[in-house]
Amino acid sequence: METGQEIPALTDTAAEFLSLIGLKELEHCLFAETLAVVGTGDPPRDKAEGQWWMAAQWAPYRREGEPVRNCILVQARFRGWQDGVPRSSTLKAFVTPQLETLEQEEQECLELRPHPTEKSTHMVSHQHGMTVTKTLQEGEVSPQAEPQCQSFSYRQAELRGLLLEGASLLLLRVLARRHTVPPGLIFPAIDTEGHLCTSSYSALGIQRQAVGSAETEVFVMERAMHTSTGVSTVRQSSFLPNGHLVQMTQVGSPTLMLLQDESILSKSGGFEPQLPFPKEPLNWEEDIQLCSWFLDRKEELQLSHAAYLQQHPEVQALLSDFLQALLLQQPHDPISFAAEFFTHQRPMDTPFASSGSASPLPSSPPDHRPANGE
Repeated sequence: METGQEIPALTDTAAEFLSLIGLKELEHCLFAETLAVVGTGDPPRDKAEGQWWMAAQWAPYRREGEPVRNCILVQARFRGWQDGVPRSSTLKAFVTPQLETLEQEEQECLELRPHPTEKSTHMVSHQHGMTVTKTLQEGEVSPQAEPQCQSFSYRQAELRGLLLEGASLLLLRVLARRHTVPPGLIFPAIDTEGHLCTSSYSALGIQRQAVGSAETEVFVMERAMHTSTGVSTVRQSSFLPNGHLVQMTQVGSPTLMLLQDESILSKSGGFEPQLPFPKEPLNWEEDIQLCSWFLDRKEELQLSHAAYLQQHPEVQALLSDFLQALLLQQPHDPISFAAEFFTHQRPMDTPFASSGSASPLPSSPPDHRPANGE
């Protein structure tokens, strides 16, 4: 069924931020990490009650009748306890470099015997928008306990800038490596019930937190999911400068995910202090003093270069010989030709070919033909 919900708006800040994320920046965010699940009570926190794992990597995305696309595969797994009952969840998402979700599947299982509960949410984008399918299985699979299914369809116009869970985990790594969160970073999202909502991101600043027996500086961010019913889900995450997660917790939850591997700290680097004001472009041409400094330095370099060439006349001869050999032989690979040419140069105690001596470059083999084929 199609929904008639109010369309959450993508802020200008969020739209601009997405457009400025580059492939090189994303490359630094593709890695796997593992955190321990511990209780939020008093220390010690070294007693793990479960595990949380996340990985992001390039992977092909295949869909019948469409060309294969190179996307980022984001996966996450959680296993722990809820009120003494084993609980697990998985996430698998195919995300484009623009953080657009092509397909995502989330599963959650509460292993309460003899009546386990399993929920799954499958989202697939298509040319008309996106389809969300929710499945609920209560109790063991049997004819008397068939799964309950519900589907939602959203139009393309409702999904501009939509940021789902897998893409959000990747976005947090990007923000962590930048060590800053632009104000007003708000995206449309889909909540656990499959309804459109908004997710906002904000920075809580740099703090010091424990990692095993060590202590380090972390960049703390908050992500809030605002549903149409007015209920918000708030998650706080702490990151190292290299984008690795140190701690993650949902406000009000009795557990948190915690990094315990101190070896990660040796590769984390440090935080660069953020300027309290934005950098202004420097228009030196309109600044009399800066322009004067530039022209003086330019003249100084020109005189220095001219003096060097006067002191070393062999430079002109060397370049002349190289250009002559290059144009005569016209090789297909001028870079390799240049490397070979200069490798065979002798100490400058004899005149160059341009002064009457033979070229120091070995002659080309008989089957060598110039690039123009002549």
